[in-house]
Amino acid sequence: QVQLVESGGGLVQPGGSLRLSCAASGSIFSINAMGWYRQAPGKERELVATITSGGSTDYADSVKGRFTISRDNAKNTVYLQMNSLKPLDTAVYYCNADIVIVSTRRGMDYWGKGTLVTVSS
Repeated sequence: QVQLVESGGGLVQPGGSLRLSCAASGSIFSINAMGWYRQAPGKERELVATITSGGSTDYADSVKGRFTISRDNAKNTVYLQMNSLKPLDTAVYYCNADIVIVSTRRGMDYWGKGTLVTVSS
């Protein structure tokens, strides 16, 4: 099967930076779009940023100019560089990917378990 494992979360002061990573592993034929979502306490999960296999990116208005999504296709890994962090960025961050698995050659939506980012002084 396929797994997505996030890393890089933690506690950071307002104005600080963090870099999240998400590595996909398993019976992967190819990966289409990858992205990051977040869910703050008491709120619904929301899109943060996405990146296509060709490198086209899209961002939520709330993070434009502060966050950068990138990917390393050779490592099946997506990154989220977060700068100028604000307390409102506090949330569990989830990795998402549209992965084509070897056995079916069909794309399926996969999610990681999440990594907590806390922005606080």
